Amino acid sequence: MRKSGPFAGHQVPAAVTDVSLAVLAAASCLTLPEVIPPGGDTIRPPDHWWLVLMLVSSLPLAVHRRLPLVSLLVMAAASGTLQHLSYIPRLSGPDGTSIGPTYLAVAAAVFLTAVRRTPWRTTFVAAVFIPLSALTEAFIAPAGHRIAALVTDAVLLLAAWALGRLSRARTAVRDEAMQRAAALEREQAANARAAVMRERARIARELHDIVAHNVSLMVVQTIAADRIQDRSPDKAHELHATVEQTGRDTVNELRRLLDVLRTDEEAAEDAPSKEPPQPTIDALPSLVDAVRATGLDVDLQVSGTPAPLPAGYHLTVYRVVQEALTNTVKHAGATRTRVRLRWGEEPGRLHVRVCDDGPGGADGTAARPPVPAGGPGHGLLGMRERVAATGGTLHTGARPGGGYCVHAVLTLPEHDGARSDASVADNGGTAHHAAHQRPAGRRSADDPDRLPVHPGGGARHRGRG
Repeated sequence: MRKSGPFAGHQVPAAVTDVSLAVLAAASCLTLPEVIPPGGDTIRPPDHWWLVLMLVSSLPLAVHRRLPLVSLLVMAAASGTLQHLSYIPRLSGPDGTSIGPTYLAVAAAVFLTAVRRTPWRTTFVAAVFIPLSALTEAFIAPAGHRIAALVTDAVLLLAAWALGRLSRARTAVRDEAMQRAAALEREQAANARAAVMRERARIARELHDIVAHNVSLMVVQTIAADRIQDRSPDKAHELHATVEQTGRDTVNELRRLLDVLRTDEEAAEDAPSKEPPQPTIDALPSLVDAVRATGLDVDLQVSGTPAPLPAGYHLTVYRVVQEALTNTVKHAGATRTRVRLRWGEEPGRLHVRVCDDGPGGADGTAARPPVPAGGPGHGLLGMRERVAATGGTLHTGARPGGGYCVHAVLTLPEHDGARSDASVADNGGTAHHAAHQRPAGRRSADDPDRLPVHPGGGARHRGRG
């Protein structure tokens, strides 16, 4: 313990503690002749040996932190010599008990040894040094006072030793509590960093959705403008303006989202949240209008009575439609696409369908690009994650009459308190959905948006994105 002296709770440097105690003990010993009452035992007058022994019985405290046992033994020997030569009163004699500064200095050395040293050294002090010191006091005490001297010395030193061990134990408990607090703080910091990383992963998915959709639109619009440049300059100019606006919107979206990725040190503690506003279902008409500018024939229909939804559900519906339209623009070209939002088709469910008439059907038309070897693309994976978070399911695949469908079934949160949005996200909706699950494509035979159901209970998946 280099930083804690006898006052363990105050973090006093050991050197300061030892030197202060040594000076205090030396001053008390040197003034002892002035406070000895007249009469009683015959006390030898001070001389040069008295001065040397007094200093030796107190000043070794200054080096106790380096030589604890040596300084303790030297001080005890000097104190016993002073008593034996009658320079100081006996510990116990005809005039009663006399505990002077030399005995207190030895007790202080015992206390410091118990506080600072390992158990085997403190055990040595308690089991060997204290009994020997008590026997020495009994030996040099006057006849008839030996028992009293032995008990007094033993009680004094054992009390100092016990207080030292108690102080060390309290210091150990305090240090352990501080270590636990530091470990807890590190764990909280690690959890906070993990939460930041999860949030940044979510933002990365948002960036993918935004960039993939808008860049795909810009590419298709640019190609269309180039093809009609000669025969319809006005239409080409309009498409170029749309490309420009789409690019500006993309840059603004990226700037808002990337602003969230600033480090904690760069963001002020009292700054408001930089979370960008998330799109909702109400933004679907604007999304459809932007896609129509590419030449894609998009039909948006909403049926049923809309129900209030949390922000996460709004974002899920928007991203599913956005990703499906992006895939259609990339892989199906100028074709007809139907976007259907059906509220109340089943109790507590919202059906979202995006179906196109492009190539890739079961009628022998050209197939869509296959799923990469490493698995489906990030867009399809992101759609599945979003829908699964609502307790719903996602089905994708070719339609029997040609074309491709994306069908998401979202489990709507209940508003009677029995079930919250958080519980849906935590449970993944698996238990509730398993009791009511039916394949997304199981509709009437003449439904143009019907997906084929294959053995195994689900629609055939073909990844795009």
